[in-house]
Amino acid sequence: MFYEPDIAIIGGGPAGLMAAITGAGADASVLLLERDDHLGGQLVKQTHKFFGSEKQHASVRGVEIADLLSQQLTDLDERATVWTGATAIGLYEDGVLTVEHKGLYKKIKPKRLIAATGASEKYLSFPNNDLPGIYGAGAVQTMMNVHGVRPGKRVLMIGAGNIGLIVSYQLLQAGVEVAAVVEGLPTIGGYMVHASKIRRAGIPILTSHTIVRADGTESVESAVIARVDPFWNVIPGSEKTIACDVICIAVGLSPLAELLWQAGCEMRYVKELGGHVPVRNRYLETSVPGIYVAGDLTGIEEASSAMVEGQLAGLEAAATLGYQSEDYESKRQDLVEQLRQLRAGPEGDKIREGIALTLHGFSPKEVDHAV
Repeated sequence: MFYEPDIAIIGGGPAGLMAAITGAGADASVLLLERDDHLGGQLVKQTHKFFGSEKQHASVRGVEIADLLSQQLTDLDERATVWTGATAIGLYEDGVLTVEHKGLYKKIKPKRLIAATGASEKYLSFPNNDLPGIYGAGAVQTMMNVHGVRPGKRVLMIGAGNIGLIVSYQLLQAGVEVAAVVEGLPTIGGYMVHASKIRRAGIPILTSHTIVRADGTESVESAVIARVDPFWNVIPGSEKTIACDVICIAVGLSPLAELLWQAGCEMRYVKELGGHVPVRNRYLETSVPGIYVAGDLTGIEEASSAMVEGQLAGLEAAATLGYQSEDYESKRQDLVEQLRQLRAGPEGDKIREGIALTLHGFSPKEVDHAV
C-alpha cells in the first residue's frame, strides 16, 4: 500500500513545521514525518528568546514557538497529516520513500518531497573521550530542557559558538556550575550578546585553548586543557587541570544528508555551511526534480533562517503542483527579503559565500536576490 500525499516532509523541526504549515495552507495535502514522539526539533530545547523580526517570532522562546507552530499545523488537520515516531529509512530513484512508523514498514510516494532533516553534532577525539559524563551540547539540552535532568554538578564547555554559549547559560539557569568555556579559535564564534551574559556570570571564556584529555576512573572527574598556537599545536607548559564531572562538546554541526545521497542528489562539500550540502536552485529544489530542501540540511544557520526556508520550500513545492495563489510572487519576495536580512552584515558573509557555491551561476552578491 502506498501513501500518496501531494507533499511529504521529512523532519518536524522549525523548517519542516513551517514547510508543512505553508504547503497545507496553500491547500496541498501534506504528510509530515518526525522520528521523535513530539514536534519542534531543536526548538523544544531552546529556552532563550529569539532574535530577528516579528515574522520570525522575535522575543519568543523557542519552546513556545514549537507549541505555536504545532497548534497552527493542528488547525490545518484536514490537509495535514502528522506521523510522529516515524523514521525515514530510504529514498529511492523512483520517488518512493520508505518509513518505519511505530513498528510498521510503510511506503510513501509523494508528488513532491521536502527534506528538512536538520543536522548532527560534530565530536572531538581526545584521550578518554568515552568516559561517562561526556556529552554533546544537544544531549545536555535534551536532558535539562526536555526531561528536567541535570547532567552533573560542574561542567566544562568545549566551544564558544552560539550553541556553547547558550547551553552554558542554560546550565547556570538549571543550577549547574560552569567551570569555563574553552575555545580553540583566537576569537569567540558566537554572538557577543550571549558571550556577555556568560562573562557577567563570572564564567571565563578561554580562547586559543583546547582540551587535551579527560581524566577519571569510572566517570569524568577532571579535564586537562592547554593553550594552542595559530597552527593548533599545544603549547608545552600551558596545561591546566580543571575539576568537573561533565564535559560538554559544542564544536559545531554537520548537515544530515544521507537520504539525499541515496536519492542521487548532487552534493558539494562547502565548509562555510558545515559539510556536504545539496546543490539546489533558487527555489530550493535539488538536482533531482521534485525534491526540495530547507533548514540546516542546506547549511548550518539559526532556527529563524530555517523557519523562513521551510516556508519558502513549502510555497514552491505547492506552487509547482498548481497550488499557487495570486499573491505568490509577493509572498516569495517577502521570504527572500527576510532571509536577506537574517544573513546581513559580517556575520552573514560566510553563509552567503557558502550558498553561492551551491547555486549554479550566482555570486555571493547575487545570493541576496536568489534565496
